[in-house]
Amino acid sequence: MSALEIVLGIVILVLSAVLVVCVLMQSGKDKRLSGSIAGGAETFFGKTKGKTTDKIFSRMTTILSFVFVATMVVMYIFIANAY
Repeated sequence: MSALEIVLGIVILVLSAVLVVCVLMQSGKDKRLSGSIAGGAETFFGKTKGKTTDKIFSRMTTILSFVFVATMVVMYIFIANAY
């Protein structure tokens, strides 16, 4: 294994963990389960702050998803060319 494979593997693991956290922190349409995980952002921060945090988590999820997919494609191309 080369150093690039190890670095890409670590990046993929970190991205996947952060992506899971971002998805779980979103309130979504059904407020029962995700509200308990997120800690009820709308009741603590008020309605405007809760919507703002949902928007931030939604954008973070979108950006992290694209970065995750791009990293996976780079790693696949790197490993396919190495062997």
